[in-house]
Amino acid sequence: MKVSLEIDEGLFRTYVFYTAVLVIKVLTMALLTGRHRFSKMIFANPEDAKMHSKSKVKYDDPDIERVRRAHLNDLENIPFFVIVCFGYLLTNPSIYIATNLIRLFVASRIIHTIVYAVIVLPQPSRALSWFAGYATTWYMAFQVILSFV
Repeated sequence: MKVSLEIDEGLFRTYVFYTAVLVIKVLTMALLTGRHRFSKMIFANPEDAKMHSKSKVKYDDPDIERVRRAHLNDLENIPFFVIVCFGYLLTNPSIYIATNLIRLFVASRIIHTIVYAVIVLPQPSRALSWFAGYATTWYMAFQVILSFV
């Protein structure tokens, strides 16, 4: 069986661009966690708390933990999307559909973070944004399986 690694150049550029956006988004979550830690002078490690006399070690601050959970949610979803999306590009998908699925996933992850950790909105805002990305990843994975069976 011969596998073709031909991917439309414009679609591949879209994939690379939005993958970079997702990387920056995940890296920004660490900065957001740090911002909360420094503004409250609450740290998870004793050596960090020694930097300032008013610092303390605490593991259950609700604001810090909310950001950390949003970050963890990214780490549970984004790497799988990046992997399966690359496989999806090898299925010779419709450029229009693939481009918009990639955009949908990225938008859903950004919205998820905003409604979860920046401007907390009531449910179902977080659930809907999460599900949009999750369903996109499932769809792509299913298409990859069907194409490479």
